[in-house]
Amino acid sequence: MDVGTSHGARGAEQTPAPGEPAGGTARFEAHAGTSGDAGRQGECAVTPDDLPDGLVIADPQGRVVCFNAAAARITELHPASALGLPIERVLPLEDMEGRRWWQVTDPYGGLATRTRQPERNLLLPGGREVLVSASYVREYPTGPIRRLVVAVRGTEARRRGERDQAELIATVAHELRSPLTSVKGFTATLLAKWERFTDDQKRLMLETVDADANRVTRLIAELLDISRIDSGRLEVRKQPVDMVAAVRRHVEAHRAGGTAAERFEVRVEPSLPALWADPDKIDQVLGNLLENAVRHGEGPVTIEVAPAVLESRPGMRRERRGTGSSAGPVRRAQEGTTVTVSDRGPGIPEESLGRVFTRFWRGSKRGGTGLGLYIVKGIVEAHGGTITVGRSPAGGAEFRFTLPVGAPAVLS
Repeated sequence: MDVGTSHGARGAEQTPAPGEPAGGTARFEAHAGTSGDAGRQGECAVTPDDLPDGLVIADPQGRVVCFNAAAARITELHPASALGLPIERVLPLEDMEGRRWWQVTDPYGGLATRTRQPERNLLLPGGREVLVSASYVREYPTGPIRRLVVAVRGTEARRRGERDQAELIATVAHELRSPLTSVKGFTATLLAKWERFTDDQKRLMLETVDADANRVTRLIAELLDISRIDSGRLEVRKQPVDMVAAVRRHVEAHRAGGTAAERFEVRVEPSLPALWADPDKIDQVLGNLLENAVRHGEGPVTIEVAPAVLESRPGMRRERRGTGSSAGPVRRAQEGTTVTVSDRGPGIPEESLGRVFTRFWRGSKRGGTGLGLYIVKGIVEAHGGTITVGRSPAGGAEFRFTLPVGAPAVLS
């Protein structure tokens, strides 16, 4: 990476001349190229203000020569007031025990073999917590520091992650406590007083234990799905899927479970394209959406299955011999299938629509883990599709997901 200066900013190895005023944010351009293609270096130019994290660079004398916009936002300092000052004055950092970080680490006078400081939580004046890491750029190994590069990040994202993790643990503990208490109570009772119960009483207790065990199994499956979605490791095993048959199968399951037959209306448009998807995960999506519509909605639940034309995707035009056409990108329309599930209930408040697919959203009615729709969105997106929520023409909630055909490349 070649780092230079532009727009009259000080270089990374220059110190301000006595009396020289400190300018605005110093701007460095990083030129990136690939090995074997050095002639194309410089096509990608990045300035410090383009970076999402705070960047502070000090010269060999420890004076700040670069202070980007993110650093200004995090430290609440104006860039012009930071340039030219000693870095320990611009970033008066302390650790959690109140020790001054620059005195503890001593980048310019410490070990000459040290090349970096790992990221850690430090405090700015006023107790503001930030994540700080540093890199020592030396003239040569064990040589003097040529440039001190400090990265500063806010802790908001980490705090949100920690809160989400704590909320997930609390939710799981709450959801596990009830079925496990029931399982423990019934099994202990049956073991202690087996002869006192009739066969019907025993069957009722065992059926309750079985239902609670299934509830625990579903919760564990949801947790595994969330882990895979968050890590990008959700595996999709595509094969031909009959979406209409899958919808009708779920409707029949609800009718067999006691839901009135007239509660469901299935509409299918002709000319549906062949669909390749993971059948188990499609069942999971349909099951969740229909269960929500039956449980939280009112009146008939309408399921529509229709063909769709997704946003065109870029392809490649191949050069043909003997023609004037050349190879290059071309836009191709992509077919897909859209499934819409709507009801006539109270719907979802406008202010809550943006949170429907987030973790732990439960709407106005409590119950459940609030993880189902988050998983649904992750499954649909893992298939390359999209899902939206809005208000149906009848006034209830309307969920619509669209999946691309997804056929293997060999069949495309």
